[in-house]
Amino acid sequence: MRISGLQKMTLLDYPGKVACTVFTGGCNLRCPFCHNASLVLPERADDATDERSVLRFLEKRQGILEGVAVTGGEPLLHADLADFLRKVRALGYAVKLDTNGTFPERLRALVEEGLVDRVAMDVKNAPLLYGKTVGLRDFDLTNVERSKDYLLEGHVTYEFRTTVVRGLHTAESLCAAARWIEGAQAYYLQQYRDSGDVLRPDGLGAFTDEEMRALLSQVRTVLPAAELRGVDG
Repeated sequence: MRISGLQKMTLLDYPGKVACTVFTGGCNLRCPFCHNASLVLPERADDATDERSVLRFLEKRQGILEGVAVTGGEPLLHADLADFLRKVRALGYAVKLDTNGTFPERLRALVEEGLVDRVAMDVKNAPLLYGKTVGLRDFDLTNVERSKDYLLEGHVTYEFRTTVVRGLHTAESLCAAARWIEGAQAYYLQQYRDSGDVLRPDGLGAFTDEEMRALLSQVRTVLPAAELRGVDG
């Protein structure tokens, strides 16, 4: 499996657990606001480590770390992800998977085999705005819809999340996104930040903390479980 990075400890990426984060290389979307461009673009992606090194690290951290968050890029691009997760599980770790939802069958297979404990799926925007938001003009939403519906059935602990970007999102589009996942157990509006490694940052920006709170208030009229992430106070 292509592993392009390892964050050795995080208190943020896996809610409620002391974890590490494994970054996989490659993605099938081109979201202009992506803050991990070097993981997305083939010409910039770097194989910073390998599976054997990560597993050796996890062996040494048994009893210290509780979980492993697997993110990207898009982890489900990698057909051998299941093999890697079996080895992680054998070491006693809980697993959180981040995904854009475009591989519903692989997602289902991992959940049904018991290889993931929590899934965080991106909801990029209102369905009618998905193509623009993911940077692919003729994007077919079918697979994302299938992943979303599968998670809503409650087979695994999950969260949906939207990175809120000035220039792509409005109160109306966020409310439409919330209606699309009506009944979700957790939905986070995440504040956009320019990491310095953003795919195409021109014309994009962040909403202020106050504006994010106002957006949340409107989204909660549709989905009361919505919360903010990355906003102070």
